[in-house]
Amino acid sequence: MIYVVSGLPRSGTSLAMQMLAAGGLPILSDGLRQSDSNNPRGYSEWERIKQLPQEPNLIVEAEDKAVKVISSLLFAVPPDREYRVIFMLRPIEEVQASQAAMIRTLGTQAPALPAEAMQAALKAHLAQVNAGIAGRQGAGGFPVLRVNYHDLIADPRRIAQSMAGFLGRPLNVEAMARQVDPALYRQRLTPA
Repeated sequence: MIYVVSGLPRSGTSLAMQMLAAGGLPILSDGLRQSDSNNPRGYSEWERIKQLPQEPNLIVEAEDKAVKVISSLLFAVPPDREYRVIFMLRPIEEVQASQAAMIRTLGTQAPALPAEAMQAALKAHLAQVNAGIAGRQGAGGFPVLRVNYHDLIADPRRIAQSMAGFLGRPLNVEAMARQVDPALYRQRLTPA
């Protein structure tokens, strides 16, 4: 079994990985991307996952572990393995605002698109991902638990329980819930 955490960038995937690690599930992370002001607790990423489209067999390194796979790479996971996918959902407006804030903080470049155009592109991408998930599920694909970011902030214990139940692993739900820090919920554009 391979446990995948996915979603749009800035949708809560790092928090989900931190929860799983605290709960006792090993995670596949190389620590190359250090924590910063955008993610003070770290990113929990594995750089090699970006090579998944060219090297699908590298996914074997994630067996019995959780690995973060951003939404644009989700369908590069080879179909010959068993997966459980936790897919993080956050309002598109907040995702876009968080991405723009991160770009400003890093001082790398101005956002490539105006906010409205970026939100439209993210919505289109998310629709494509949802269609792909539906297609994979119908063809012996992978089960998916969609986790609403607002619900996670509002009731971390309940969401941690649902994550542990979905993964079918005896995880420490209390330790998972303690990873949620509402103070780190920034770019809050809609009520939680």
